[in-house]
Amino acid sequence: MNVPKKEEKIVLFGIGQIAELAYSYLNYDSSYEVIAFTVDKEWMSTKIFHELPVITFEEIETIYPPNQFKMFIPISYRNVNKLRAEKYYQAKDKGYKLITYICSKAIIWPGLKIGDNCFIFENNVIQPYVEIGNNVILWSGNHIGHHTIIKDHCFISSHVVISGSVIVEPRCFFGVNSTIRDNIKIAKECVIGAGAIISKDTIEKGVYYGPGANILKKLGSSENLKKI
Repeated sequence: MNVPKKEEKIVLFGIGQIAELAYSYLNYDSSYEVIAFTVDKEWMSTKIFHELPVITFEEIETIYPPNQFKMFIPISYRNVNKLRAEKYYQAKDKGYKLITYICSKAIIWPGLKIGDNCFIFENNVIQPYVEIGNNVILWSGNHIGHHTIIKDHCFISSHVVISGSVIVEPRCFFGVNSTIRDNIKIAKECVIGAGAIISKDTIEKGVYYGPGANILKKLGSSENLKKI
């Protein structure tokens, strides 16, 4: 593996699994060099992580000042992305510029509009004329259809299909294998459960799930299928 030349130094927020994943992606597939980790003081459980210093978020700017270092905040969808949004704005208030990472194995097109502090994993297909806001995570293997707009602080887990011309309002969560039809609007702070199929506009803070698989009893068994 050819590791890109390291050109910029960053501080990574968190010492959990997502932060550890971000460390690996940035280490092997970016021009960013992680030089330290940071967490809130109440969550300090170690002073060393991956042989790098862990500094409390409360004092991070005194040790790694924002005029010399950037930051990345790849934390989870807890409280429908509220925690990640809070840390995003706190880091901004401290003066940090937040990076966006797009995996080299993602498929994107020229002209993609994307904000800061986004984490785009491998095998995402992002079609032309897509707009992605700030602080958005796209886990691996999603399809984001043309002319779709994904607004701030959303989390899209793996193998989600968002069809063309969809509008996703802020702080939404999409579970694995969910499907969104074209030309609809996902309202603010919606939770779309794993495997859910959304075919019309949603309501704000709605929780959507299913459908589950049903057995066709009249058929009897798969051997009675005429075509497959």
